[in-house]
Amino acid sequence: MDAPPSPSASAGTVPPPHLLWSGLTDRGRFRPNNEDAFLALSFDGHEVHYLGKTGQASLAGADYVFAVSDGMGGAKSGEFASRIAVDRITKLLPRTFRLSAAGMNSGFTDVLTELFSSIHADLLKLGSSYEECAGMGATLSLGWFTPEWMYFAHIGDSRIYYLPRGGGLTQLTHDHSHVGWLRRQGRINEREAREHPTRNALNQALGASNQFLEPHLGAVGHQPGDRFLICSDGLIDGLWDHRLETLLGSPAPENFSPTLAQRLVEEAVQNSGRDNTTAVVIEIPASA
Repeated sequence: MDAPPSPSASAGTVPPPHLLWSGLTDRGRFRPNNEDAFLALSFDGHEVHYLGKTGQASLAGADYVFAVSDGMGGAKSGEFASRIAVDRITKLLPRTFRLSAAGMNSGFTDVLTELFSSIHADLLKLGSSYEECAGMGATLSLGWFTPEWMYFAHIGDSRIYYLPRGGGLTQLTHDHSHVGWLRRQGRINEREAREHPTRNALNQALGASNQFLEPHLGAVGHQPGDRFLICSDGLIDGLWDHRLETLLGSPAPENFSPTLAQRLVEEAVQNSGRDNTTAVVIEIPASA
């Protein structure tokens, strides 16, 4: 496909940002601790910068990664697992940027497969070495933004959604569960999936004693006006797809107050709140 156009400068002296983001996580109304974690960072060939919960930046000269992980395990090990998953991301990506800039692009699929395999191995090792970490695991949904593309990698039942400027919300990632497969096959609808007794049973996750690992990988060419949502399953428990699309498509608030992520999380927790709830919203601003 052709390279998408870059946003043009708006009237005035300050050009529009190329990327806007907001993120929020909430433990919900019933859980004693928060086993979700999210990550926002920029990286180039030299270093990684952790980003705040909200921000705006140009895609020129750096790539951006946003990720959500939902931990699982006894006591505090689920919380530990999700933090390991997002922290390990910072190790590999600067080297990848340097290779790409030098014309030695090994392909995003290789890079992201290696990244997920490394996190998986770390969690398995910890699970087998420490009794309190036995069975520890995590989901991980990651979006990697370059000037023209959003590459993604995913495992588990956290999700990445894509809302193009013209509308029509799409779930980019596949839930790694039998219920997710039934839904993709058209055998059950959204309501039936929500009420299914095994809806939370995963057949793939990082760690969690899983021996078979096959992350879902893909790429989307982004355009000005597009928005992306990365979220944990707690958000989905509180918001139906049609409501997700309405909230995600609403005008961006001025001065990030409240942020789009805040709107999503607060309404989901109000509607359900049975699980930890996390959302990261990324927008490619439209031209003026």
